[in-house]
Order: sequence, then C-alpha cells, then structure tokens
Amino acid sequence: MVEKVVFINRSSKVVKGGRRFKFSALVVVGDKKGKVGMALGKAAEVADAIKRGGELARNKMQSVSLNDVTIPHEVYSCYGGAKILLRPASPGTGIIAGKTVRSVLESAGIKDILTKSLGSKNAANVVKATLNGLLSLRTREQIYTSRGLEIKKVAVPKAPQASAV
Repeated sequence: MVEKVVFINRSSKVVKGGRRFKFSALVVVGDKKGKVGMALGKAAEVADAIKRGGELARNKMQSVSLNDVTIPHEVYSCYGGAKILLRPASPGTGIIAGKTVRSVLESAGIKDILTKSLGSKNAANVVKATLNGLLSLRTREQIYTSRGLEIKKVAVPKAPQASAV
C-alpha cells in the first residue's frame, strides 16, 4: 500500500488562554494495481491526522479501470471549481501532472498519462475531480458486456514473405 499526504491544513481557534490549533491531512492511498482511495483526517496533532486520514482512505478504496499502465480513453472531470483533463499516453511518457494529481495517479498504478488541471487549485477538490475521472473510465470489454455485445476477433492479414534471390 502506498500512502501519500497531499495537503496539511492548520486551523486555529482563539480561546481565553491563547490559540488552539487543529490539523487536517488530505491523504491518498493506493495499491498501485488499480485501487485508490482518499480521505481527510482531522486531529489535534499532525501525525494523528495523517494516521486517521490513512485509515479512512483505506476503507474508502475503489477500483479503477486501467489499460495496462495507462488509461483506456480521455476523460474530463469536474468537482466544485476544479476541472481535470486526463489523456492516455504512449509507453515511456511518464506521468505529466502537477503534484496533487500525480499523487492520485501514482497511487492507482498509472505510469503513462498526460493531464491538465484547470480552474481551482484547491487540493481537496482537485483530488476528488481526479478520482471522479478515474472512476468514470471503462474499458472496451466493460462497454461491450454492458451493451450485450461480443468482441469480434479480427484476423490480422499476414505480410507476404520476400523470396530469397
């Protein structure tokens, strides 16, 4: 399991004796085989917030449809003001993404992808938009079975062999 802390937020409450701080940690967890989850853990200490976020994220893990180490098709996803564009890439391209989107994609096990984050830079909304995009992906086999169709095997024509002269 890969656990990545995406963002840590500190909030304070002013009381008679001074300020009381609380922390929230946005954590993404994945198995690098197509399962990924995210959660927001809150606590009085940073370490406790990260630990709680990791536990919650493990409980919320969901499966993502992958095509080897990239995604099956292009997808555009929104959550709040965050907009994410995910495009499949050829082998060897790597993950072309910002740090927030990258943490989700690496946790899911994606190695070749092109992304663009548009709109809001709010880390929580960017992570949720990325997850929504990944969860909306479907492979050709899933689409065919949902429509009740069979995938036809196409015979590949053989190239003519050159005779030795």
